[in-house]
Amino acid sequence: MASDQNFFHNCLLSLYLIAPPTYISLRFLQAPYGKHRRPGWGPTMSPPLAWFLMESPTLWLTLLLFPSGLHSSNPKALFLIVPFLFHYFHRTFLYPLRLCRNTTNPKTSGGFPVSVALMAFGFNLLNAYLQARWVSQYKDYEADGWFWWRFCVGLVVFGYGMAVNIWSDRVLVGLKKEGKGYKVPKGGWFELVSCPNYYGEIVEWLGWAVMTWSWAGLGFFLYTCANLVPRARANHKWYLEKFGEDYPRGRKAVIPFLY
Repeated sequence: MASDQNFFHNCLLSLYLIAPPTYISLRFLQAPYGKHRRPGWGPTMSPPLAWFLMESPTLWLTLLLFPSGLHSSNPKALFLIVPFLFHYFHRTFLYPLRLCRNTTNPKTSGGFPVSVALMAFGFNLLNAYLQARWVSQYKDYEADGWFWWRFCVGLVVFGYGMAVNIWSDRVLVGLKKEGKGYKVPKGGWFELVSCPNYYGEIVEWLGWAVMTWSWAGLGFFLYTCANLVPRARANHKWYLEKFGEDYPRGRKAVIPFLY
């Protein structure tokens, strides 16, 4: 038990330590997929397969670890883990399937670097372990008199963020289906920010941090910001450079009205 606690704390510390260098590096060097795809990053694989493989640990590792936890049969723990699994069921299965269905020309859709997929796979192993072990083993449900209040508030925030994220991804994938290159996305949250898909995901994990009320949940939220905010900034700059005066100047990068 003591060795598992030490391992958990070391993993948690690692989550916090990798966030700052991730943010700093992504300010200068964008991961080479999507709009920023470029050669020189080694072999590639199809984007749907890459998303399936690199996101999958959040499902199978969580489902392996959760039953062994002290609170695995506690209704509070079960309610808490469901939103996490729901998000990653969508990201692991439904999103890649949507990419497959809406890819009109696989040769021009771009490959996903295997090196980037492996890095994401490693992060998801770390994060799935932390979130699953916290919820099923280390959270003190009996002493948390505010659990249901935090859970309900966090779930509303999480659900709102996930709705924005899924809707935005559907719009972007729909534009790819047309097969005429990149276009200016319009409508809904795209009228306020260039990357509402990233905004939605950031809001999701803010809701998760509130629901779990934990250092593990907060660390995941902060890492999400460190990863997605610089990429949103780079995407916003890319849109401005590509479309020039045709791109709405009032849009922010990722946070409506602010950034």
